[in-house]
Amino acid sequence: MSKAGKDRVLMTVDRGSVEWNDGEVSTVWHHPAHGRTYLVLGHGAGGNLHTPGLAAFAEALGDSGIGTVRFNFPYTEAKRRIPDPRPRLEACYRAVADRVAERADRLFLGGRSMGGRIASYVVAAGYPAVGLVFLSYPLHPPGKPEQLRDAHLPKITVPMLFIQGSRDNFAQPDLLAATIRRLPTATLHILDGGDHGLAVRGRKAGEVIVEIVDVTVKWMGGQESLPSR
Repeated sequence: MSKAGKDRVLMTVDRGSVEWNDGEVSTVWHHPAHGRTYLVLGHGAGGNLHTPGLAAFAEALGDSGIGTVRFNFPYTEAKRRIPDPRPRLEACYRAVADRVAERADRLFLGGRSMGGRIASYVVAAGYPAVGLVFLSYPLHPPGKPEQLRDAHLPKITVPMLFIQGSRDNFAQPDLLAATIRRLPTATLHILDGGDHGLAVRGRKAGEVIVEIVDVTVKWMGGQESLPSR
């Protein structure tokens, strides 16, 4: 049995919202039965807080003793398809993180694809967090490896966990490897055969969730306490 399976504990789920200076966005909290470690998870550009893979990851982490908070970005809350400008996305992310920080002793930020990238900009600008968890970091647009989105990453001094599929068309393997080599605080976990959605042909989605949750729980357990604000 996996570590995640052995350590399952009862959790509670809260659905609510967070108000910020430009509106209100929906949230889903998974509170662990014990402890006050939380991971904020932003969704990808084409998804929302209910994206199945993201929701399953958050729920499994909650069962493993790690609190999670998913939220909608403003454009998603308004049922629009085009993402907001980056400053607005960052402002929303910070507002949610501020709310979670009121409850957390150890606060991690991250998310899927665009959500993780926005978290990285927030932390690169100085927001205090124990570390960053990226599910399929979008290193470049598909088919455009020359348009790298890594210039800000060396500014980040906290630990970073990259969980990336080996067939992710948003992260050419050689470019991802070169980026990781330049980041002394980065850890890379390659999901063999995984695409940008972390789906693997021939493997059940639940099996993949167990793998990435095990990796995340182990990695988070090795990080230090929350920096002082």
